[in-house]
Amino acid sequence: MENAQTTDIIYFSPTHSSEKIAKAIASGIGMPRRKIFDLTYDEAECGIKISEYDLAIICVPVYAGRVAPTAATRLQRLKASGSKAIVAVTYGNRDYDDALVELYDIAVASGFNPIAAAAFIGEHSYSRPNMPIAEGRPDANDIASAKQFGKECLKKLHLAIKNDLHIKGNRPYRELKPSSADIPVSTAECAGCGECIDICPTHAISYANNNTIITDSAKCIKCCACVKGCPIGARIFDTPFTSYLHQNFSKRREPEFFI
Repeated sequence: MENAQTTDIIYFSPTHSSEKIAKAIASGIGMPRRKIFDLTYDEAECGIKISEYDLAIICVPVYAGRVAPTAATRLQRLKASGSKAIVAVTYGNRDYDDALVELYDIAVASGFNPIAAAAFIGEHSYSRPNMPIAEGRPDANDIASAKQFGKECLKKLHLAIKNDLHIKGNRPYRELKPSSADIPVSTAECAGCGECIDICPTHAISYANNNTIITDSAKCIKCCACVKGCPIGARIFDTPFTSYLHQNFSKRREPEFFI
């Protein structure tokens, strides 16, 4: 494995935070070949085989202290045979709770041998301009930290350091409670361009018969990609939880590494 030349960059990333971190880690590792597996919109049922000679980087967002359920489902397609892996999560400045341990377990169940783990901060899905929660993150410092983390992981590979990871989190994982009924909706300013339809990872948004935009609450995962991606700001998500997070979790948190 110390002679590996390929990194497999695997992520589920509706608002691009996990994608940025995964690619920054890969940049720090610096292997000459990279393969990208973007599971954000990939709903195929066929398995994804990872070579035992590749180094995989797996990065997903945290939802309510757990691996985002949609990400967990799509990660089940990964099939490895002892392939070394780096697992990482991005969370919205509150806490990642048991998500990193859960991602580690998902990776092991898929045949990976995780050698390192990390938790990074990304702008919370519920963040709004008037109530920011980790706004603009991952920022330049986060990206630099991710690159340095990648360098440390590469060093562990080359030195064949004993794999003895102690990751923050608990088993059994925290309970996933039912989600609130609140969902993003379009305002009267909506021009019906359909951008939100294209970027929704679960196809929860569609056109109604009168050509207006509607959202299926049963499919919506509240990633708020549609809110952040609307070109004219005509998607909103009103929830009292935004105010709670802004008031209680605005203090900057830093990445945590486990190598």
